[in-house]
Amino acid sequence: MIQAVLDQHSYIIGLVSFLLGLLFMPVVIRIAKKKGFVVRPNKRMSHEGEVPNIGGLNICFSFMLTFLLFHFDYHNHFFLIGLFLIMVVGFIDDVLVLKPLAKLLGEALAGIAMIGFADIRMTSLHGLFGITEIGIIPSYLLSMFVLLAIINAINLIDGVDGLASGLGIVYCLFFAVYFSLAGEAVWSSMAVCMIGVLAVFFLYNVFGRKDKIFMGDSGSLLLGYLMTAFVFHFCEINAHMPLPEGLAASAAPIVAFCVLTVPLYDTIRVSLTRIWNHRSPFEADKNHIHHLLLRVGLNHIQTTCVLLLVSVCFIALAVIGRNWNGWLLLALDLTGAIILTAILMTIIRRKEKKNDAHD
Repeated sequence: MIQAVLDQHSYIIGLVSFLLGLLFMPVVIRIAKKKGFVVRPNKRMSHEGEVPNIGGLNICFSFMLTFLLFHFDYHNHFFLIGLFLIMVVGFIDDVLVLKPLAKLLGEALAGIAMIGFADIRMTSLHGLFGITEIGIIPSYLLSMFVLLAIINAINLIDGVDGLASGLGIVYCLFFAVYFSLAGEAVWSSMAVCMIGVLAVFFLYNVFGRKDKIFMGDSGSLLLGYLMTAFVFHFCEINAHMPLPEGLAASAAPIVAFCVLTVPLYDTIRVSLTRIWNHRSPFEADKNHIHHLLLRVGLNHIQTTCVLLLVSVCFIALAVIGRNWNGWLLLALDLTGAIILTAILMTIIRRKEKKNDAHD
């Protein structure tokens, strides 16, 4: 009876996760300051003073506690183990700063828990390249590649206040609504639960002063891990479940790409630019989309709002074109992203040219 009520009113789970997040956040901040888990101002960051960077701990524990509280019979423990592992990898990177290869191996280890043991993976290409069902080995390899791509894309987009958490809220809202309409109550609850936790972090990260906190890799890697699970399940139910005509997405993998356009396209663009300039794609710089918006003159909150609005537009495209030819949808999505980037670069060049003329 209680479970049926929760399935129909999943916002209750979001409310509880929000309240638990509020309860635990001051504890996490206090521990971070006491143990020195903080970041100091440097050439790549513009904040003032020492700011705790382990917000992912609160996100992880508040999410898992709330989810297990309401879904204590959830049987896929390997997925939760993987979720915890990815948080640990991120936490170690926050504290010790792992080398890219070591970090990638840690992400892959957590990925094995999801893909190999929890069996949450992609088993169909939905007709892309003329392929539908794929074999077990290609499924594992493709799923691992997608997982690493999404995790690192979310990790790299976490560059200004509220951006990663804001995008996470928007993405979780999309999946929560979709899974709810598809009758996937557990998955919808998972998304709603994360919305509540991310809302707490967003408030502290954007509006906090003395109690400001950063997500850190412990949070961004965990968020990317969960988004990957949502993408896999979204693709799988569209491949193997009879869905109402209004929900079915024949181009599911491309639809998922469209939903996550902002971090995925930005990662592809930045990586290709670095390679073109004979630099390592893992080398840090200030060429990400949020850096470009800051160069235009926007502040952190304005940058976050712009990218959230852009994300909503790409999600709308995904919903409208969910049953179009996959390549057509992808072409329109990338064309839109390229045009927006070109406009932004034009504004930056004109602004910098004007400033040079004044100098």
